[in-house]
Order: sequence, then C-alpha cells, then structure tokens
Amino acid sequence: MSNTFQAQLLTPEGSLYEGEVEGVQVPGKSGNFLMLFNHAPIVSSLGVGRIIIKKPDSSETIYAVSGGFVEMNDNNLTILAEKAEEASEIDVDEAKKLREDAKERLKDVKNDREKAEKDLAIADNKLKVAQ
Repeated sequence: MSNTFQAQLLTPEGSLYEGEVEGVQVPGKSGNFLMLFNHAPIVSSLGVGRIIIKKPDSSETIYAVSGGFVEMNDNNLTILAEKAEEASEIDVDEAKKLREDAKERLKDVKNDREKAEKDLAIADNKLKVAQ
C-alpha cells in the first residue's frame, strides 16, 4: 500500500508543482507543520518561509514562499501561495538588493514600516532558502 498523496502548489502566475508526494512541510503562521498520508483535514494560512516537498523517490524540492493558504482533505493537498520560488531559481543578488532596500526603508519613519518589514522577511527567506 502506497503512503503517498496528491499535492499541488499554485500561484497567481500558475502551477509550480503537481504530483504525488510522501510529505509536505509548510510554514504556518504559528510555525512549520508537516502533512503526511491520511493527515486530518486542515485549512491554514501560510507565513513567510519554505515549503519542502518530499517526493516518492526520496528527493526534495524546496520553495521560498511569502504567504498564502494550504488545504489538506482526503489525501489531496492544495497550496495557494501569494508568491513562491523554487530554491534553485532564486536570484541571490536580487534578493540581497531587495534586502538592503527594505533595510533602508525601515530607517525612514515616513515609510510604511509594516510593508518594509515584510519585504525584509521575504528577502531574508529567499537568501536562506537559496543556500
């Protein structure tokens, strides 16, 4: 008996992953959690972090994600991400530039601090995932 289930990772730009998986770790707002075969039904919001997809051949694909939602029901997982980028496709130089820009905006009290903090967290996450 197979302990795999179907998963899909969707963004506004399109599908990034569709297929069978052994497990998926996602960054919930209250911390990371792992979904395996026969996981209880759940709907949760996602924070900034990484998604780790473990495939049946034991390989992993890692994505940097900047929020969204996840739903698991009847061994079907759907992740709706605001933005997601595969670790191997992250432009490290661009992420460093975004990080520095966000840090500069945090120094100016006239800027939208919440947006600058989120942009900084997204840039830091991309750099972490790309390593």
